[in-house]
Amino acid sequence: MTLMVGLVALGRPLAAQTDYRNLDDDRPTRVEDAYPVEHYAFEAVLPYQLERDQNDVTVHSLVPELSYGAFANTQIGFKLPLAIANGPGGSHTGLSGLRLFALYNFNIEGPALPALSLRVDGAFPVGSLAGDRSRVSFEGIATRSWGKNRIHLNGAFAAGPDDATPAVEGLPRWWAGAALDRTLFRQSTLLIAELYFLKAESTALTEINVSVGARYQWTPTTVLDIGVRRRLRSAIGPDIALTIGLSHSFAIAGLMPGRPVR
Repeated sequence: MTLMVGLVALGRPLAAQTDYRNLDDDRPTRVEDAYPVEHYAFEAVLPYQLERDQNDVTVHSLVPELSYGAFANTQIGFKLPLAIANGPGGSHTGLSGLRLFALYNFNIEGPALPALSLRVDGAFPVGSLAGDRSRVSFEGIATRSWGKNRIHLNGAFAAGPDDATPAVEGLPRWWAGAALDRTLFRQSTLLIAELYFLKAESTALTEINVSVGARYQWTPTTVLDIGVRRRLRSAIGPDIALTIGLSHSFAIAGLMPGRPVR
């Protein structure tokens, strides 16, 4: 967290007037679009989420995230989730793992094909709420636009043991989802709705969840997102999950070609 704040303080803002259209994972829906952050750009994200399930377990989470456009059409980054879980067994607080990820956009949207990307995530057991096993996930992402609307398809599967389940930000055994968004250009707002299926472990029931949300360009470099999620099956999934977050785009002069450190 200190590192993220320091980077923001040392950086300079980017001209990012349309960042609200960049649909990031969990910001505010699980489904994301196929586009990485700009080359040499940083994006710092600070989201809060409240989730309650049918077993009277309530989880609060804060998930600082930092992404960097390390190469053309490529972003890398990390998440360091902190969770507070309250339930019949008491209250538990701690880190819920370390997530490292990379996304590569290998096809820009054209007349014939949608934008296509591959994302790889690694979840590692760092912290008291992170479990004790690692897991790696491979995800395919597609985005197709028409007018003010876009549709996104995501699908992922994970390799690793079945008992690698942190309190938050875990990598499910597999999941697949679709989202539709609509841009309100004059309001600098993106509206999103999604449906997704998720199986946390090989022996678990499959969740079916629906989400709605919005992203708003608060300042030229800062985006506010808000969303709500609900299960469609009575046996599994969140009774309710609320999320709100801020993302900020910036650059560090010394990491950009032709811009010496001052």
